[in-house]
Formats: sequence, C-alpha cells, structure tokens
Amino acid sequence: MTNFRAYLPHIRALLTLGLPLIGSHVAQFAITLTDTIMLGWYDVTALAAQVLAGGFFFIIFITGSGFAWAVTPLVAEAEARGDTTQARRATRMALWLVGLYTVVMLPLMYFSQAIFLAIGQTEEVARQAGLYLAIAGLGLLPANIVMVFKSFLSALERTRIILWVTLAAVVANAGMNYLLIFGHLGLPEMGIRGAAVASVGTQIVSALLMIAYIQRRLPEHTMFQRFWRPDWEAFGRVFALGVPIGLTTLAEVGLFSGSSVMMGWLGEIPLAAHGIALQITSLTFMVHIGLSNAATVRAGRAMGARDWDSLRDGGLAAFALSLVAVVVTIVVLLTLPGPLIGLFLDPADPERGAVIALGIGMLAAAALFQLVDAAQVMAVGILRGVQETRVPMVIATISYWAIGMPVAYLLGFPLGLNGVGVWLGLATGLACAALALNWLFWRRTYPRLRASGC
Repeated sequence: MTNFRAYLPHIRALLTLGLPLIGSHVAQFAITLTDTIMLGWYDVTALAAQVLAGGFFFIIFITGSGFAWAVTPLVAEAEARGDTTQARRATRMALWLVGLYTVVMLPLMYFSQAIFLAIGQTEEVARQAGLYLAIAGLGLLPANIVMVFKSFLSALERTRIILWVTLAAVVANAGMNYLLIFGHLGLPEMGIRGAAVASVGTQIVSALLMIAYIQRRLPEHTMFQRFWRPDWEAFGRVFALGVPIGLTTLAEVGLFSGSSVMMGWLGEIPLAAHGIALQITSLTFMVHIGLSNAATVRAGRAMGARDWDSLRDGGLAAFALSLVAVVVTIVVLLTLPGPLIGLFLDPADPERGAVIALGIGMLAAAALFQLVDAAQVMAVGILRGVQETRVPMVIATISYWAIGMPVAYLLGFPLGLNGVGVWLGLATGLACAALALNWLFWRRTYPRLRASGC
C-alpha cells in the first residue's frame, strides 16, 4: 500500500480544483434556496408550487446538462495531450446540442399545468407551478450555456472564475426576488411569477459573464469563430458521451422529483416539509458534487497521460475527502434539524409547527443515506473522467427506478410510514447505486484500463 505521503499531491490538487467548484455549486444552489426561503415567507402554497415546478424544471435542465458534462472529460483528456483544437471542437458542439435540446423541451414548460393535474396535484398548486414554468422555461438555454462553459473552464482548471460568476448570480437573483416577489420600490407584487422572472434574468447575466471571460482571457481557443460551421465528428463524440450522462442524472434526479410527486399526494404541508428537507440535504450534497467534478477532471487528465497510478491514488483521495464531509453532515442533520427547517418559514405562519415536525423525521432519514449518496456520486465522477458512461446509466436506472422508487412507495403508503417511508426508499436506491458503481470502477474499469494501457 502506498504510504500517505503519496496521496498528499492528489489531495492538494483536488482541493485546489474542488473548493472553488464546491463554492460555485453552493452559490448556484443558493439561487434556488433564495427562491424557496422568500416564497416560504410569501405564501406556503406558492412554496409548494415552486417545489413542484422547480423539480420539473431541474429534471429537464439536468438531463440536457449531460451534453455540458461530457465536455469536462473530453477537454481534460485533450488538454493533457496538448490538443487545444479538440478541446474547442467538443465545447462548440456541446453548445449546439444544448441549443437543440432546448427547442425540443420548451413545449413541456408551457403545458406543465396539465401535466401536474394529470399526476394528482391540487388545482391551485398546479396552476401556480404552471405560471412559474411558463416564464422560467425561457431560462433553459442560458442555464445550459452556463453549464457548458463551467465544464470547459473546469477542465482547464480555471475554477475560480466559475465561483465569482456564480456569486454574482446569487446577488442578482436575491435582489430581483426581493423586488419582484413582494413588489418593492414601486414594482408590481408578482409572487411566484416574480421568482421565475428573477431566475431567467440571473441565468442570462451568468451566461453573458462567462462569454465575456472566455473572449477576454482565453482568446487562443477562438471559441466563437466560425461557430455555425458543423463538426459532425465532435458532435457525435459529445452526443455519445452526453446522452448516457444526462440519462444517469435523470434517473437520480427523477427519483427525488418522483418523491415530491408522492409528497403532493399527502398534501401541501408534507410537500412543503419535503421541499425544505430536500433543500437542506441538497445543500450539503454540493460538497460531494464539487469533489466529484474535480475527480472527473483529474481522472480525465490521468486518462490522457495514461498515468494509471495517478488515476487510482486520485480516486482514493477523492473518496477520503468526501468521507470527511459525510461525517460532518450527519452530525449537523441529527443535532440541528428543527432550527434548520425553521429558517425557511415565517415565524407567524400557523402551519410552521406541523411543517417542522414532519421535516425533522425526513432529515433523520436523510442522515442515513449521506454515506451512500456521497459514494455513488464520487464513483460517477471518476467513471465520467475515464469516459465510462453507458454502464453507469443502466446501474442508475435499475437502482433508482426498479428498486428505490418502488420501496419508497411501499414504505410510504401501503406500510403507512408516509413521508419518512418515502425518504427511506430514497436511501435504499442510493445504497444500491453506490455498491454497484464502486464495483464497476474498482473491480472492472480500472483493472481493464491498467491491463490494456489504453
């Protein structure tokens, strides 16, 4: 066994890359968190509608982001070989793909109210969620453009600019929310529609800042010269890598969004409690997402350099850092659940106590799956770095939809555990994914790469 000193360079590299990425993910999450907190203070029904609509938007957005995430391993590998041209080609075609994806997906946003009613949501929640998405859908393209450039810059190990742009977006979103949700400074009180307008404005600002940085600081990549010229070879590579990534993410995110639908069957208060608990656990998960992104870059560069020892040691270092974050998270969730949930609710709201009581049980269940959730996302990050995406897609689909979702329904409804039962089902699906994905990398993919040398 290599001694601890051998891992220190990998730990330093992961932290150098990962800390700004963690910060940017937390900041990005803060945009959604701001919507949740402000709408929770505005009206509980608006909060429930935003939980539902936000989950719907996120499913569509994150599936299309598979094309953006494909950029990271492709650019990281190309940069390790000194092939700037290939890095540029992959990024351009990713922009093409997210543009085409947006055109296909936009109609779903405008017919969302009918979809929500068809899956059993209350009429008022469905109406408000539809109002939100009719506006928020306009932000799908700039949001995915931002994701492409984040992946590109991450692969180049320029992660600080990602953090600064995202922090600027947080400030812009909070300011616009304050003005438009509540109608301050003479502006109309728009409620949930104001939150949607603020989100679209924030996404546009973020995209423009990313473009300005790349044009000014990375002119050698000539990202936008002859942009409309097709490059079908690069298009095919990004598509082949990005579709499985998007579907893998869809399987996991769909599990959590499906749980929101089930919570809607239980009523507005359980749905609101679920939304708050999900916001809290998602915030802690940003640490693991950032580390996973850094692991993808490091694995991609090791792949390009054919440095298999670095691939192994970097992977172990990433898991160790993630484990430290898991321990801290479990302690916080088990010792401070009530105060955390209370931050999202108006102290004068008569339903505050009921929401907090339900949310505490959900956070206790969430503490159970912290380890397996972290383990699965770290394995996914490393597998993406070595461009292994198809088998993880199959594993995710089976784990989350053939196991996790049925268990969540069984525990939540026939067995009568309600919201806590749904969350225990989530934990079951994540545990299955964690075990299978880690087996895939450590027992199959890594030994194969090392043996073949390619």
